Amino acid sequence: MTASTAATPNKTGRFSGWFSRAKSGIDALPMHLPVRLGNAGMTQTKAAPVRVLGFDQALVWVTVALLAWGMVMVYSASIALPDNPRFARAGYSPTFFLTRHAASLVIAFVAGLLTFQVPMKTWERIAPWLFVASLLLLVAVLIPHIGINVNGARRWLPLGFMRFQPSELAKLAMIFYAASYMVRKMEIKERFFRAVLPMGVAVVVVGMLVMAEPDMGAFMVIAVIAMGILFLGGVNARMFFVIATLVVVAFGTIVATSPWRRERIFAYLDPWSEEHALGKGYQLSHSLIAIGRGEVFGVGLGGSVEKLHWLPEAHTDFLLAVIGEEFGLIGVLLAIAMFLWLTRRVMHIGRQAIALDRVFSGLVAQGVGIWIGFQTFINMGVNLGALPTKGLTLPLMSFGGSAILMNVVALAVVLRIDYENRVLMRGGRV
Repeated sequence: MTASTAATPNKTGRFSGWFSRAKSGIDALPMHLPVRLGNAGMTQTKAAPVRVLGFDQALVWVTVALLAWGMVMVYSASIALPDNPRFARAGYSPTFFLTRHAASLVIAFVAGLLTFQVPMKTWERIAPWLFVASLLLLVAVLIPHIGINVNGARRWLPLGFMRFQPSELAKLAMIFYAASYMVRKMEIKERFFRAVLPMGVAVVVVGMLVMAEPDMGAFMVIAVIAMGILFLGGVNARMFFVIATLVVVAFGTIVATSPWRRERIFAYLDPWSEEHALGKGYQLSHSLIAIGRGEVFGVGLGGSVEKLHWLPEAHTDFLLAVIGEEFGLIGVLLAIAMFLWLTRRVMHIGRQAIALDRVFSGLVAQGVGIWIGFQTFINMGVNLGALPTKGLTLPLMSFGGSAILMNVVALAVVLRIDYENRVLMRGGRV
């Protein structure tokens, strides 16, 4: 037998082996296919299984990092509050606010886990009813002996284990309702009276209830959420600018007809004047002092002076000022970068869902991105003196059980959308 004849059966056997392994399917890998590069012969090693993650881990870790950093800063900003006569009479301990904030995080974590289990089809089905429930809660909070009155504002409902703020639920309910509304009105979205006007009426009703608390900051966020979803849902650009103009005129009228809101605007323009420094400009001036003291690298964790009864609401609305004082410019830039990445990632998940023809899910995710991004922008602008003082917390970080709870629930919904996107891209069903 010649060398060439002897090689033929080997080649035939080798090819038949390849084809028999190929017939057994992908799961039969690894195959040892010979590859010859020049004079060097190489074979494929064992194939490693490709692991597809079920959710966006980077989004989860950035959210956890913001929550953890927020808890540290809430403790730092509130540790001296029991020395204040306002809180000393209640017998608060130095860890009072830390304990309540940690309890809110635990409740939010459990609620987030439960929310992640709910399919988006269910949210789409119950969206109108969730919106109606939020309206009923907004009415309930205005009823004497039901809503809690704090500093002249009636915004909270007592739930025993925590105080719940219905306006926070209204923000999420508006996202679901507006997204569901745009999906249902997709064919007539170019007609103002049939598509846009009913949504405008819904926003006005919510706005009237929220302004009765009063809570202009929450109304601003809700209005921007609704407008953003209308725009992303494909409403005609001319109609959108008409709506935007009407909203700006409405807010301008509210400010013009409210003396104490006008004073805030004037104080924002000149917070250092004798007239405003100890009045409406007090918070802003001390926020700027705190950020100025931090310079580039800050005075160190726990070293803030402004939190020692100089800066009011340091653990809520003005938490960023304490971050600026203790961590300096580096800390503020890090916080801005983390929120910017978070908002961009949430918007990307929404675009991905729309590309998969899941319009409701995509608009919900983008609505959450608008909510977190806009509220963060307002809070940071107020702390840095770029915007007039407005009572909006820093999402995921400031003290406040209702805000933390609804922020985490909203991001759990986004993670569910991302999970369903991945299932569909792998050829599965949701």
